[in-house]
Amino acid sequence: MKKNVWVFGLISGLLISVFMTGSMAYCYQPGHSGGSMVVGYSAMLLAFSLIFVAVKNQRDKYDGGVISFGKAFKIGLLISLICSTMYVIAWAVEYHFYMPDFMDRFTAKEIQALRASHASAAVIAEKTEYYKDIAVSYNNPFIFAGYTYMEIFPVGLIVSAITALILKRKTNTDTLASA
Repeated sequence: MKKNVWVFGLISGLLISVFMTGSMAYCYQPGHSGGSMVVGYSAMLLAFSLIFVAVKNQRDKYDGGVISFGKAFKIGLLISLICSTMYVIAWAVEYHFYMPDFMDRFTAKEIQALRASHASAAVIAEKTEYYKDIAVSYNNPFIFAGYTYMEIFPVGLIVSAITALILKRKTNTDTLASA
């Protein structure tokens, strides 16, 4: 199980890290309007789809066609942790070394969107203060990591639970069919 978890965890982590750094670098170019959360979460789902492959691989190749919900969920959880950790590390490197003004630019874009929607001055002031607080908290490495984990890890948990529900098997149906 360890090898299966590490192989698929590292591959999914590499996929999402490369996608995230590439897409952030692209969106950070002058004149680009910004990224898309739909694209980002779709990439996460694609990377986490390897959880399904890993659990099916474990069940069919190593566990004789049988796997419990708990074991399947544990495999998904461990892969999610590896993938999410790689994502956090990739974002930390990209943010701190290549995009240190990201929070300022993000805040400016959000405030501009509020102004375009004709939000009240009070709402704009409140949101400006909110984003300033987040930018300050982003300086703490533990809070930075926590925010970043909360971006990706819940997606991995959901995929792990769904995968475990779909692939759990208490008996080997191949053995029953041949009997």
